[in-house]
Amino acid sequence: MPAAFGRCAELIAQADGLLITAGAGIGVDSGLPDFRGPQGFWGVYPALGRARIPFERIANPAAFEDNPRLAWGFYGHRLNLYRATVPHEGFHILRRIGERLPEGSFVFTSNVDGQFAKAGFPDHRISECHGSIHHLQCLAACTQDIWPADDYQPQVDEARCLLTSDFPECPRCRGMARPNILMFGDWGWLEWRAADQQQRLQAWLRRVERLLVIEVGAGTNIPTVRRLGESLGGQLIRINPSEPALGRGQGVAIASGGLDALRGIEEAVNRR
Repeated sequence: MPAAFGRCAELIAQADGLLITAGAGIGVDSGLPDFRGPQGFWGVYPALGRARIPFERIANPAAFEDNPRLAWGFYGHRLNLYRATVPHEGFHILRRIGERLPEGSFVFTSNVDGQFAKAGFPDHRISECHGSIHHLQCLAACTQDIWPADDYQPQVDEARCLLTSDFPECPRCRGMARPNILMFGDWGWLEWRAADQQQRLQAWLRRVERLLVIEVGAGTNIPTVRRLGESLGGQLIRINPSEPALGRGQGVAIASGGLDALRGIEEAVNRR
């Protein structure tokens, strides 16, 4: 693996812009659950397991109509968890690598947890293709407004995965709000915030002449993140403990967790 880290350092030295692409696996080293990981979704939410409710059914706008306290119990727990989580050192390593390059870095992630912003990446350099749990929208779509969830403090009975406090309200109609997240079977997601982020990403990509992509923890189950990195034509460093494969000439594949690999890469960069 030291040879792979050395090759990564060479690719960084040749690049003028770093695109960081990330899936759920990047959060594992911070202690966040990966619902597609070995512990399984019901291992994280045993109350949903007992009721035989899969991820696709609770992460669904219909759940807010059918059982709003359960739906907000799930999302309220996640909101509290993400607020309490400290991003691991790998996020800061990625930021430092990007700061070495003339065009800096940009983040493209399917994660809704806000960890990149919490780690100090500027908002205008983050694209969250599935939205953010830290923003809300009206469940009834009475308005196109999207607003921060900063003032909402959910109280959750974790054993039953039930919200015990008030629901978040839409400031316009006073009906229930929902997270501004793209869910399964979701025709009501307001995507304009994510679309604005995507436009900024595309404008940045047009400025970059020697692109390097570092992909961390992105799987093939929902391949949005992997497909973007592979489609851009630059060199790609793929960090994934179980699905690291890359085509010949595409870059460097590292079969490792994110934090260990990023530490190895930064050591190799500092030795140059």
